[in-house]
Amino acid sequence: MAAPMYWRDKRILFKLEGTYGTDAAPTGAANAILGFDVTLKPMEGQDQERDLEQPGMSANGTIPLDLHSKLTLTVDLSTSGAAGTAPAWGSLLRACAVAETITAGTSVEYTPIVNGQESGTVHISIGGTRYVMLGTRGTAEFMLDAQATPKIKFDLTGLFTLPADTAAPAVDLASWTEPLVVSHNNTPVFTIGGTALVMKTAKLALGNKVEPRFLVGAERVLITDKSELFETTVEAQQLAAFNPFQMAMAMTQVPVAVTHGTEAGKIASLSLPTAQMQRPGLSQSQGIKEWSLRLVPRAATENGQWSMTLT
Repeated sequence: MAAPMYWRDKRILFKLEGTYGTDAAPTGAANAILGFDVTLKPMEGQDQERDLEQPGMSANGTIPLDLHSKLTLTVDLSTSGAAGTAPAWGSLLRACAVAETITAGTSVEYTPIVNGQESGTVHISIGGTRYVMLGTRGTAEFMLDAQATPKIKFDLTGLFTLPADTAAPAVDLASWTEPLVVSHNNTPVFTIGGTALVMKTAKLALGNKVEPRFLVGAERVLITDKSELFETTVEAQQLAAFNPFQMAMAMTQVPVAVTHGTEAGKIASLSLPTAQMQRPGLSQSQGIKEWSLRLVPRAATENGQWSMTLT
C-alpha cells in the first residue's frame, strides 16, 4: 500500500517569466515561497455538455474547456531587512500589475501599472507530484490588523499544464524575514486626511480583474481592469476633529498614510494620495464606539492611486 501524501509537506516556487507562458524554471535555491493558508485548484474550467441524440437513456460525455489553475496563498508583509533590497514577495506582487523600482541602498517602491505587466511561473510540489502554472497573474490584498502580523494575500491564476511525478526540490527560505506585529510601537503612523486615528484593522485590496482569455492563436491570463478599495476600522472621534460623514457627503478626497516599522531596512510605508471617503459605518468593540471607513483610492496622476515604499 502506498504511503499517504501530506498536504503540509509542500514546496512552492515562483519566478517571473522572460516570455509570457514560457516556463521560467524556478529553483528552490532562489525562488522559494514561504506562505500559509494555501489553496490550489489545479484544473479549473468548464465542461461542455455533448447533448447527443442517441438510443436509450443515459448521460452524455463532456469536453473540458477553458482549463486554468488557481492558487491562493498568504505571505508575511515583511521587508528584506536591508534598504534598497527587494523583499522575498516582490516577484509575486509584480505579477499583479505592479511595478518595482529599486533605489540601491535606499528604497524599493511598488506602484500600480497598466502597460508592461509581468507574469510568472508557479511550481508546486506536493507529495512528489509537481503542479505547474504558466503565464500567472493575479491580485492582492495588504492586510494590517492590530496585534497581528501584517500580511499580503495573493489570488493567482495561470495556464493549466498536466501535473507530473517529480522529485521535490530542496528549498532555501532564508530570504523570508520575520515580520513585525502591527502595534502602537511598531506602526508609528496611521492618518487619514492628516488626522491621526486609532486603528484596529486596515486593508488595501488591489481589485485586479483577472480573466483567462483563450482564443485561436493566443491563450493568456490578463488583468483587464482595476478597482482598488481601502477599508479600515478606527475608534470614533468627535466630529469637530474628524467628520467622515461630511467627507462622504462632499465626496472629499484625502490622503491616507500608514507606516509600519521603525528601523532602517524594516520600514514599509503605504500611501494613498487622494482617496475618496465613502459612507461610514458604525459599530462597537469592547464597548468602544468605532467607525468602519471605506475609501476609494483615486488617481490624481496616471497610475498614482497608491504606493508602497520599503526603506
